[in-house]
Amino acid sequence: MPGPPVTIGCSVIVTPGASGPPDTGVILVVLPPAITAGGMPLATSTSICLMINSVWGFPYPTVIGPLGSSGVIVGANPLTRIGDEIPSPPGILTILGPPAAPFVTDNSPP
Repeated sequence: MPGPPVTIGCSVIVTPGASGPPDTGVILVVLPPAITAGGMPLATSTSICLMINSVWGFPYPTVIGPLGSSGVIVGANPLTRIGDEIPSPPGILTILGPPAAPFVTDNSPP
């Protein structure tokens, strides 16, 4: 899904979550190599999210899966954008936003 790239602090949701209902979280870590927009590192498929279990309230990490932009690849990892739906354990991770830099848009297909 074409859209603006995201960075640390971007909201995400995984469906189904670790206990069944959707879990919410944020992108917490962008691993190198990284490119930046507006001074912020852009998330790629190996970035780490901190999720909160919606049933029990415990935090757990999840790694963004191997899908994303087909046009922007950073160190063999595709760029992650608002609206991307990426298979990531325990379910499908949806990238919600906000964008890292609203003036940058990746129009490449998933």
